[in-house]
Amino acid sequence: MMIDVLNILAALASGYLLGSLNTAVIVGKIYGRDITGHGSKSGGLTNTLRVLGKRAAGFVLVGDVLKGVAACLIGLGLGVYVYSGETADSLGLLAAGAGAVIGHNWPIYFRFKGGKGVLTAVTVLFMVDWLMALMCLGVFAVIVALTRYVSLGNICATVFFVAISFMPAFGHTVYFQIFAVLMALMVVFRHRENIQRLLSRTENRLSY
Repeated sequence: MMIDVLNILAALASGYLLGSLNTAVIVGKIYGRDITGHGSKSGGLTNTLRVLGKRAAGFVLVGDVLKGVAACLIGLGLGVYVYSGETADSLGLLAAGAGAVIGHNWPIYFRFKGGKGVLTAVTVLFMVDWLMALMCLGVFAVIVALTRYVSLGNICATVFFVAISFMPAFGHTVYFQIFAVLMALMVVFRHRENIQRLLSRTENRLSY
């Protein structure tokens, strides 16, 4: 049991250190801009798109996906699993994935000023359950298409993720449901200013 705990902690720490490699901040520095000092001041994909343009956002997209995948592969490699009847989940994967999102939100390398963790969270979700990820992505796309509010799409997809995580059809354990709730709390917490702007109708819309 002690070995399992140590492996889970190792997965969490590895995910956090990888997640702390905030691609938006790194790309911003390459472009000579501190991304956390412009636009929404968020070290994430959407703010990079607004401040630095599509090319820079493309680099951020690739970087955030790669670090999420790398963290999850490390977690899987540690091989800690939990079972409940016929269902099973990799605790190493869930811990590393959660660590990557925490690191993206509060990166140790950049004075804990990061993004909102959505893209990394989506990557982690694809690694954990691709079908749930596609469904959440669909909800996000519909909300953004209808409202042009990226933040609202993020929040709605996150709430939807929590809701479907409790559906027996997907075959996950209670640990996955705890993971889903924690991920959602982080995403919603990081969007608290966006929520205030949405309520006051001052939130920026995505321009096509």
